Amino acid sequence: MRVVFMAAALAAAGAVAIPAAQAPAGGTTPVELKVGDNAPDFTLQASDGKTYKLSSFKGKQAVAIAWFPKALTSGCTLECKSLAEHGDMIRAYDVTYFMASTDPLEKNVEFAKAKSVTLGQGANARVVEKQEADFPILSDPTKETARAYGVLNEQNGMAARWTFYIGKDGKILAIDKDVSKRVQTSAEDMAAKLGELGVAKKH
Repeated sequence: MRVVFMAAALAAAGAVAIPAAQAPAGGTTPVELKVGDNAPDFTLQASDGKTYKLSSFKGKQAVAIAWFPKALTSGCTLECKSLAEHGDMIRAYDVTYFMASTDPLEKNVEFAKAKSVTLGQGANARVVEKQEADFPILSDPTKETARAYGVLNEQNGMAARWTFYIGKDGKILAIDKDVSKRVQTSAEDMAAKLGELGVAKKH
């Protein structure tokens, strides 16, 4: 009996040792995309009422996808606020940019249109004013695309806050895994990264 208990304890410890964002689903190997890999294609509905397919941009335009954990939460609201208020810096480049999460479409539509978001409750509540998002927020409720990009936390079903930069050839140019450290300057950082990667500016 003691041996069985020890085995169970060791198995539990082993499970905990797997990083949450990399946890495999159903015994499959976790995805770990690298610069130079082909970006996984997707067809996802967005907050602007349109459906976007990544492969439709191939040969035409660079793409930036800012994955985020959950709509209407603190860091995600500040990230969206930055991208909405300083999007002109990003639009100076020949790029289409999205935010993306595993939230249902209705939630991301609400998030995109919200002009203020109340964070916290009771005495700790604070209101963050923001503009409506003038860029599409993609919804991946099946979590298949998040899993393909290696951003899915299998334990809570949410995506990691990673931003992917994809070239006109459909290959990954860069993966920014430190967005959480500077959500309030997301637009400035995205524009700077596009410049650093040599993405063409619009004439």
